[in-house]
Amino acid sequence: SAAPSAASATTGDVGAAAKLTHSQAATMFRNAGITWSSSGNCSDRNKPTCTSFEQIREDTVKGAITLKRASGCALNVTGGTETGHASGTYSHWNGYKLDYSLSTCIQNYVSANFSYIGGNKWRSGSGNVY
Repeated sequence: SAAPSAASATTGDVGAAAKLTHSQAATMFRNAGITWSSSGNCSDRNKPTCTSFEQIREDTVKGAITLKRASGCALNVTGGTETGHASGTYSHWNGYKLDYSLSTCIQNYVSANFSYIGGNKWRSGSGNVY
């Protein structure tokens, strides 16, 4: 579960998807106007205070870009594939999840456009959970 200051998104589909390097994902985020930050000001995948995109699924990056474009909101990634998140098939480590900084803009977009599924979670039409 995400900290109160973060929103978490999970993308579905276990299929073989392209995995990206940190640099490739960072370039895609930068080109889309998506920012990122870490409490440790670092990107080392093996340190939980860093925000890493190493081995992130390309579909996960594309999902963030779609969210930013559709919502028109600023989007800041605070959690990626670094260690320290819950394990499982659809985990951060396996490239399926991102955490975002919460904002009124994102909260309003998600609650207005996606279906509430309980537990402070919403599901988009594509199946992503926020």
